[in-house]
Amino acid sequence: MNKRSGFMFRAAVGAAAALSLLATGCGATTTGASDEGGTASVEEGFKVGLLLPETKTARYEEFDKPYFQESLKEICEKCELLYQNADQETSKQQSQAEAMLTSGVDVLVLDAVDAESASGIVKNAKSQGVPVVAYDRLAQGGVDYYVSFDNRRVGEVQGQSLLQALDEEGAGEDAKIVMINGSPTDPNAALFKKGAHDVLDGQVEIAAEYDTPEWNPDEAQTEMEQAITSVGADEIDGVYVANDGMAAGVVAALKSAGVDDLPPITGQDAEIAGIQRLVSGEQYMTVYKAIRPEARIAAEMAVAAATGEKYQGGDDYGLTKVKDGDGKEVKSVLIEPVPVTVDEIEDTVISDGFYTVDEICTQRFADSDFCKSIDEQ
Repeated sequence: MNKRSGFMFRAAVGAAAALSLLATGCGATTTGASDEGGTASVEEGFKVGLLLPETKTARYEEFDKPYFQESLKEICEKCELLYQNADQETSKQQSQAEAMLTSGVDVLVLDAVDAESASGIVKNAKSQGVPVVAYDRLAQGGVDYYVSFDNRRVGEVQGQSLLQALDEEGAGEDAKIVMINGSPTDPNAALFKKGAHDVLDGQVEIAAEYDTPEWNPDEAQTEMEQAITSVGADEIDGVYVANDGMAAGVVAALKSAGVDDLPPITGQDAEIAGIQRLVSGEQYMTVYKAIRPEARIAAEMAVAAATGEKYQGGDDYGLTKVKDGDGKEVKSVLIEPVPVTVDEIEDTVISDGFYTVDEICTQRFADSDFCKSIDEQ
């Protein structure tokens, strides 16, 4: 068993142990996460609300929602999942949350469109005795639990990978890069940006930098076009891009400007299109975030909060504490992100079953070195 396969196996074992704890109550104590404590029952089932932020990033509909649904079913067979996606609209997410509370959900799992605005959702839920699990983004307002990735570390590994690529290409300290950051309303984007700056500042010249509203790939393309105009296409040695969706816009802008030999470009989320750009050489790296264990942990936290148990964490993912925007410490699990270049595809997203070889090596990419090498194995 290789390292990455073992990673998923241990996650499954830990989840099974958590299931046993939640189902029997054996060794569990009254929750301290919520002032009221949940009173729902796994044996009888209850309602769980899942609120995700947007659809422009492929991961939410393709992975987060089905993985969460699958995990919840395994932990609480009689539980009912209520699901909504806010399509990047803060007011829409507010209305969706109110509707779920009116329908009688016993716990909310919230991936906030806007962390600050989401405090209203959290406070409204808590006023009705409904605990809230912050998923992927840390909402303000006093959530009970939080599960995500080490988001500052995400930015660090992106920055480190970009420096490695620049070094491989012989770019010196005078190398110029463009930074295409994520949405200014997403607290994770601020952490990605901070981690990247910690690595890149003083090592390269940041010739242009943008914060991209709503993580919009079209906005990223426009920003890159502006950077090409102001910096010069031939003067850009590398591009820090916060996620794969926006990387597509950056690639489109560079190609439209007549750049055939693309500079190294970063990404995040290991979207299938991003992985295929790694295969074709259009993108240097992405960040693989193991969404299945994140969704599993969120389901475990939700069931624990709803039933009045304390979520204790597992062997692979211990609890830590993270301060929210109000300075309140939140019991949290932070999963380590994994940088992926074309050389790591097989041992990460393929090994973990995130994608199959056939999904990656479609006809368009069949002649790539990666797909040819896989086909020969």
